Amino acid sequence: MLRRLVEKRIEAFEREWGYDMSYTREILAVGVGPFMAFLRATKVGAWRGDLADDVWHGARLAAIVGEDCGPCAQLVATMAERAGVDRGLLRAVVSGDDAALPEDVAAAVRFVRAAATRSTDIDAHRAAVIERFGQGGLVALTFALLAARMYPTVKYALGYGRTCARVEVGGVPVAPRRAAA
Repeated sequence: MLRRLVEKRIEAFEREWGYDMSYTREILAVGVGPFMAFLRATKVGAWRGDLADDVWHGARLAAIVGEDCGPCAQLVATMAERAGVDRGLLRAVVSGDDAALPEDVAAAVRFVRAAATRSTDIDAHRAAVIERFGQGGLVALTFALLAARMYPTVKYALGYGRTCARVEVGGVPVAPRRAAA
């Protein structure tokens, strides 16, 4: 009975977001226990503290584009659009046009990119995030990066990963720019 309920939730998510959840069905086929463990792990990415919508969604989008997951990047962009985040801001994040971002969003984006690439200037980016958003903001951005890494890792390992060729924002295709490692 629980398995059927989970299957219905997966189907509903696919319909709502236009996103293929086949990889979760493969986890569920192994058992409800592994699926529930995965579901618990995904909760970390939902915690955002007091971050504003544009900051949190912008950082999540930058992180997922950096992880090279086309469908995941599209999903995060769609979620951000539906949350009311400015489409121009989202296009700037995807294309790497940091100069077009509001300074709060740019600081968050620079931090997640620096953390993701193990940049030598991470300390300066971390300090800027703490100054702007506090320790809670730092944790929320760290969790956003962690979640961004988790989904593509699971999908690629299970054989469902796809390279990000473009992301549509408001019906306009945008070529992603990934931070150099």
